[in-house]
Amino acid sequence: MQSEKVVNHIVNWLKEYAINAKVNGFVIGVSGGIDSALTSTLCAKTGLNVLCIEMPIHQAQSQVTRALAHIDWLKQNFENVSMTTVNLTPVFDSLIAALPKVKDEEERFMSLANTRARLRMTTLYYFAALHKYLVAGTGNKVEDFGVGFYTKYGDGGVDLSPIADLLKTEVYELASHLGIHQDIMEAPPTDGLWGDDRTDEDQIGASYPELEWAMQMKDEGKTSNDFKERQKQVFQIYLKLNSANKHKMLPIPVCIIPKNLK
Repeated sequence: MQSEKVVNHIVNWLKEYAINAKVNGFVIGVSGGIDSALTSTLCAKTGLNVLCIEMPIHQAQSQVTRALAHIDWLKQNFENVSMTTVNLTPVFDSLIAALPKVKDEEERFMSLANTRARLRMTTLYYFAALHKYLVAGTGNKVEDFGVGFYTKYGDGGVDLSPIADLLKTEVYELASHLGIHQDIMEAPPTDGLWGDDRTDEDQIGASYPELEWAMQMKDEGKTSNDFKERQKQVFQIYLKLNSANKHKMLPIPVCIIPKNLK
């Protein structure tokens, strides 16, 4: 990949989109992960205002530390970057207390994990409206269009997606090119929705390079019968998630009323 040219292309795209939209800049949630680190850096390179929001909800300290260190690095290198920390833990806890109890606590736990992402989305749009900014998404190609590994109307609720045509390995390549902190480069990817250090691979059952391979195989029309052992397992994981999460990747279904009924 021609890293510098790709960086320039994305930065120019971001800047042109913002200028045409007549907004003042971008707001982005910085999690301490590679995707938000790259996206915030690309936004910063536009020269437009960039507001980085750190939004802990019972967050693992390692994630908070990486996020704050990255934001400090951005502020040292780009005068157009500012930051705000919004502790959403009390908000999250208050919501839990207000919701009715359920018998299946494990099911409730999964639902509340996605609620964390939706609270963060609401916070980002608060600041976007306040400052006339665009919410910059951090999803990559595998997450957004492969396995749908994001929260609908959570981290999937954004105004524009600057890195959604980059595979995860390409995200790392650009991040390395831009000098993103090594601890972020080396940290196992995690969605940060559980209050611990469980990784994306722990949840999915496959690594991002494996998922990229499976995505390519599907595009080439391969089937599970074409593979053995681990490759077959990974391919089936990909197909299962790709099918189950189609509702995230396709436009919202609209019931069209026949004209003769109106």
